[in-house]
Amino acid sequence: MLLPKGVMPETRRSFDEQQQEIRTEVVKLAAKACEQIGAATQALLDADLSLVDQIYGTHREIKGLVVQVEQQVYQLFALQQPMASDLRSLLAILRILHEIELTAGLMRNVARATRRLYPRELPPRIRGIIERMGAQASVQTRLAVDAFTDEDVVVATALPDMDDVMDDLQKELFRAIFTGFAGPVDEAALQMAVQLAFVGRDYERTADHAVMIGRWVLFMVTGALPGDDETPDGADVE
Repeated sequence: MLLPKGVMPETRRSFDEQQQEIRTEVVKLAAKACEQIGAATQALLDADLSLVDQIYGTHREIKGLVVQVEQQVYQLFALQQPMASDLRSLLAILRILHEIELTAGLMRNVARATRRLYPRELPPRIRGIIERMGAQASVQTRLAVDAFTDEDVVVATALPDMDDVMDDLQKELFRAIFTGFAGPVDEAALQMAVQLAFVGRDYERTADHAVMIGRWVLFMVTGALPGDDETPDGADVE
């Protein structure tokens, strides 16, 4: 029996509604990860151990929610058998969830460094660089989420160029560490230098995950897989 024009089968309506609910949950999770970036940066700058405890708790919450959303996606695969663009969207969501969880994990690492460095104060120059790295990581992650929300391939393909800023900040941090801790240093100063190097790497990797979210957005919209020779950074997306 033919349905009246404009009327969708109930199964299709249900699928679209479930898919939209999943996308909404992904955006909420990404927002939590962005908040973790700001919180971890603040905890490190202020040596705030109470904020560290909150970051650990939120990280556990994010991990649990990621599993729940993944299960929703797997259920759609099993019951609805999506094809074409719907299939790409769900596959991209699974990969984006992975990037979000990794981002949250990196910010837990920054929080852990706060505990290990406590109660030493950061040198002013290094403090300023870390503040900028946290801001850059937040900007890139938020733009990646916006690209996903709006299916914006222009923003998605611009993210690798933005990542150059973070790479430069990491180099600047390493230079500051080497010059700031040059010469004979005590055990505590050496521990600080090592922890700060790890923190710089955590921020750099967070920015990389934002780039990967953008690449999965590009796959979702165009079908181009991350790493395809046909879709290098800055490729024409018209």
